[in-house]
Amino acid sequence: MKFSDISFHRNAIDRLRRMADEDRIPHAILIDGPEGIGKFVLARAFAQYVHCDNHTPDGDSCGVCRSCRLHQALNHTDLHFSFPVVKLENMTSPPVSDDFLNEWRDFIKSNRFMSIDSWASTFTKKNAQPMIYAPESSSIIHKLSLTSHISRYQILILWLPERLGSDTANKLLKLVEEPLEDTLIIMVSNDSKSILPTISSRLQRVTLRPLSDQTVTSILMEENPLDENDAKAIAHLSLGNIIEAMRQLSLSEEQSSFFEMFKSLMRLAYQRKIKDLREWANDLAALGREKELKFYEYTSRLIRENFIYNFALPELNYLNSAEGDFSRNFARFITERNVEKLIEVFDNARTDIAGNGNGKIINLDVAIKTILLLKS
Repeated sequence: MKFSDISFHRNAIDRLRRMADEDRIPHAILIDGPEGIGKFVLARAFAQYVHCDNHTPDGDSCGVCRSCRLHQALNHTDLHFSFPVVKLENMTSPPVSDDFLNEWRDFIKSNRFMSIDSWASTFTKKNAQPMIYAPESSSIIHKLSLTSHISRYQILILWLPERLGSDTANKLLKLVEEPLEDTLIIMVSNDSKSILPTISSRLQRVTLRPLSDQTVTSILMEENPLDENDAKAIAHLSLGNIIEAMRQLSLSEEQSSFFEMFKSLMRLAYQRKIKDLREWANDLAALGREKELKFYEYTSRLIRENFIYNFALPELNYLNSAEGDFSRNFARFITERNVEKLIEVFDNARTDIAGNGNGKIINLDVAIKTILLLKS
């Protein structure tokens, strides 16, 4: 993993590069920020840069020296990983990261943006919460105490230190307080507030922000055959989180069905077809409570987007191509006179359905109120 493989967090990359170039690498670094923004790939790129024997003129690892090749194969003897694991049924004692090292390598090779949920799903024991058990501290101390084989630094990348058990964290505290010579610990956290304060206070922090909509859009289009407007709409909903953007993408089929139901509601309400709206209400209720809730959340968003559409400022709109085509003619019906009331109707419907209300009755009530508000 090279810095050039990362198209985001350029300020953090520059800061990390200067640490190495000026030979002032701290013994322990915390890279923290929300999930799904590429913190772990940044840690890997920095570790490779530290180990690289021949930096390029533009400030990157060369990618061809022995150390770089070993990093790319995830087989560098002076690079270690620590991460949450699960105690399986056949295990008599708490596991350590090395027990799952092959699975871990496969996981990080295929996941640039990592979540604890996706990692947990790789274990045969389902619904378990991965954690870093007490024996891990002894394993880490042993690895870092060994003489480096290839490079100057022994480097440990510890993923999700907030999942350290209290015993494990306390044992590692001494290693952070009294570091071994030429060792570097890089901790990558989604929730730095949950790290043991005595450890957190001794780490040099590199805080990353959510990715911009433009960055998420670019990544989505690089990895998927997406129209730019569709990618922008998904990026806006993801709040800078690539994992959430991918989840939104996987939900596109469900959202497509919601869009069709939205169009039916608006057209039937405009035409005041009560009989057809009763059937619409029954069809929506038949989807089940969870999908009804998601539909009304989607509908509220689409009403807001249609109101904004009237301002003719494309940079403020986050509609996919199908939604945009519909809104071209529909948006004029969403005005300052009814936008807030329509959203209130849909939000109230969500509340009532979440409270175990009768879906058929609630949905028909929504349809009747929509008739009145579209004409206002």
